Amino acid sequence: MMNTERPLAISAPEPRTLDLIFSDKARAELHTKYEIVEADPENIAGLGDEILGRARYIIGQPPLSAETLAMPALRSILNVESNLLNNMPYEVLFQRGIHVVTTGQVFAEPVAEMGLGFALALARGIVDADVAFREGNELWGGEGNASARLIAGSEIGIVGFGDLGRALRRLLSGFRARIRVFDPWLPQSILEENGVEPASLDDVLTKSDFIFVVAAVTSENRGFLGAESFASMRKGAAFILLSRADVVDFNALIAAVSSGHIVAASDVYPEEPLPPNHPVRSLKGFIRSAHRAGALDSVFKKMGDMVLEDMDLMDRGLPPMRCKRAERETVSRMRSKPVAVN
Repeated sequence: MMNTERPLAISAPEPRTLDLIFSDKARAELHTKYEIVEADPENIAGLGDEILGRARYIIGQPPLSAETLAMPALRSILNVESNLLNNMPYEVLFQRGIHVVTTGQVFAEPVAEMGLGFALALARGIVDADVAFREGNELWGGEGNASARLIAGSEIGIVGFGDLGRALRRLLSGFRARIRVFDPWLPQSILEENGVEPASLDDVLTKSDFIFVVAAVTSENRGFLGAESFASMRKGAAFILLSRADVVDFNALIAAVSSGHIVAASDVYPEEPLPPNHPVRSLKGFIRSAHRAGALDSVFKKMGDMVLEDMDLMDRGLPPMRCKRAERETVSRMRSKPVAVN
């Protein structure tokens, strides 16, 4: 007799919700194909042996102990937070062949578009010109372009070249810019195949008119861009932070912008939300965005589609292909933490 029992998936997607990441159609498909058990992310073990013994998937990446992970049917943990979390024994998962995957790549395109917007706004003084116009102090024509410049034909540096860096490169391709990339985790050939120049961090910092920082936070790079880095940049260069604030000494960044040496824009901060009196709120030469670059409803819904596609593949005995898999060699270096927005 054919077994018609639906595979069981534990739902613990915090800080997301199933309604956020699945469209109505995708949510209906999820519940049709799978038995969904909602769980307290802080107490997965409390589901009991019967549920844990049948669970094939966990949607989310809740804290898990080695004891809880003694789940015989578990095939994959589908992280929908977007960053791999340091909250479970990855070695146990790798030893058992359990896939840990993340949907974070959905944010690459929208965040890259925000980065391009930042660069254009800084290059052409769009934000300050708008404020001046509102206040009746606008400068017309060439008088309003004393510090304006073009991205076209400029020199651009990118720090990090994962999904976000590649999406950014695609957007910048029409500007005929020279693009240098520093990413110590990638071989030179991959950078060259993507149409960018492999470069040292020093070359990226000292030879760029625009610098985009899209590197993930690891145990090796926390705060690695500090006062010396900003001092080495060209005067008037634009520094655009899109990944995580922890890669930057934020006080040093504020000082570099405050001195007039560089201009900057950021979508991320050392603490979120920032205190009302934080100095960056009134900092001239700095464009601010409240960690919203990737947080579009259409983008969140793509997460659910990715999860369904990969669950279908694994149901058929195939590896996940749509989400990005955690790698044994690099996951131990990641030090990401949950965030409230995207």
